[in-house]
Amino acid sequence: MNEVASPERATSKRRTWFWVWRFAVFAVICGLIATLFIRALVADVYRIESGSMQHTLNPGQSVLVDRRAYHDTDPQRGDIIVFDGRGSFLPYARASFADDLLGALHLSGTSNTYIKRVIAIGGDTVECCGTGGKILINGQPIDEPYIYDGNAPSEQKFSAVVPEGRVWVMGDHRARSEDSRALLGASGGGMINLDRIGGKATQIIWPLDQRSTLK
Repeated sequence: MNEVASPERATSKRRTWFWVWRFAVFAVICGLIATLFIRALVADVYRIESGSMQHTLNPGQSVLVDRRAYHDTDPQRGDIIVFDGRGSFLPYARASFADDLLGALHLSGTSNTYIKRVIAIGGDTVECCGTGGKILINGQPIDEPYIYDGNAPSEQKFSAVVPEGRVWVMGDHRARSEDSRALLGASGGGMINLDRIGGKATQIIWPLDQRSTLK
């Protein structure tokens, strides 16, 4: 003879499943929140969409971005940085606190985000071009082994003093990069405010067979 479950037993079983599902939902929510804050404050992944940083970075690759890199120090010449272009590359776009918060938590798009190499820092005079066509920093020519094969350091002549608290950036594929050179006459002069820098790109992490440390 089959035993019929008592109402108390059925109620207890429902309560057990209720707590199991409740715990599972809570764990998922906590995991999502932790992921958002890690990406906003510790490390993030940025996908390369354009060819402006070739051959160093190619479309379809993904790079690891260290968001803590500039907590205690400023960017250095040669660093590859990810930044919000509003106020520089997008000279007339202004971000609100809400925009910044949504962007930090990755709840908004990345159409304002760029990746370039720091060429000059606050206080530097950057010019093109010196002897041999090289870019000059404070009157001294610099070597740039990362420039895309066949590209000149710059086909456009320029001279600018970088204000304190900003950096001058350029893409490694100079012939295809719109960067600080193109915005000298705009608001902000195409130079990136340190407050708009989201982190330092440190490694290529995808595809797996192209994993490498960035220099």
